[in-house]
Amino acid sequence: MKAIRINRTGSSEVLDYAEVPVPVPAPHEALVKIEAIGVNFIDVYFRKGLYPAKLPFTPGMEAAGVVEVAGSEVSGLNAGDKVAYAGSLGSYAEYAAVPGSRLVKLPENVDSKTAAAAMLQGMTAHYLSHSVFPLKPSDSTLVHAAAGGVGLLLVQMLKESGCRVIGTVSGAEKARLASDAGADHVINYVESDFETEVKKLAKNGVRAVYDSVGLTTFEKSINCLAPRGCMVLFGQSSGPVPAIDSQVLSLRGSLFLTRPSLKDYAATREELLARANAVFDGVSSGKLRLRVGGTFKLSEAATAHEMLEGRRTTGKVLLIP
Repeated sequence: MKAIRINRTGSSEVLDYAEVPVPVPAPHEALVKIEAIGVNFIDVYFRKGLYPAKLPFTPGMEAAGVVEVAGSEVSGLNAGDKVAYAGSLGSYAEYAAVPGSRLVKLPENVDSKTAAAAMLQGMTAHYLSHSVFPLKPSDSTLVHAAAGGVGLLLVQMLKESGCRVIGTVSGAEKARLASDAGADHVINYVESDFETEVKKLAKNGVRAVYDSVGLTTFEKSINCLAPRGCMVLFGQSSGPVPAIDSQVLSLRGSLFLTRPSLKDYAATREELLARANAVFDGVSSGKLRLRVGGTFKLSEAATAHEMLEGRRTTGKVLLIP
């Protein structure tokens, strides 16, 4: 089968399109024939070595497809079942052996491309908006990269909860997309200082900041928080943030700071299914709108990474084997 292999960490050119054996599933795994693969910034972090993995390895944490064979210890899944998963390394391939505990059966009206576009980023937006920090209707929030894959979904979920959403983006087209997703105010940070603009819009500060950008936004984001507000740092697309003196949190108003991860908010089978089904229910009902901003062949994974890192994409990026 064809797969993307990483033999050394580095730039996008380390993504090698290669022939490798079809994996043999362990008793607790199912072999999935992959039909669509979700591309996420976590894949970039693994490629660069920011997140460690034993070399060589196949990157990718999310895909959807069809079960070819289920291991003897896998219950509730059979050959031919349409499934999706997130959180299992090795999705940039034509086949993957995936723990049965991570696989979610797809509703009949959700196809593989839709599932791959919704699974990881949808569950991320769900735990961010529903579980990380308690919010009340009318609370003001700030979402960075509001036209990105997580951003567009998070804006919709926060608005569904009744929150006021301020989004930041890097261009006019992205501003339009964030507004269409429901953002009450959109700031083009290329043209304006987002800290200044947020303080005009929310004079007492925002209740929560959702930041996947990291280095270039972190300090100003903290300055945007209301007393007892929460800084939710869930990514670092611009680079890791510097160490912070905890006394700063006290001096700025008894702030909270968290660096959450999906694996801890979908730690059990029950929680995984609850989040995934909430996302798929939203997609099926039309309450949650997806945007696929780019589709590439598996062999074009390097181009997909370059587009993602260059912030030249909106919504979800997919690879197709």
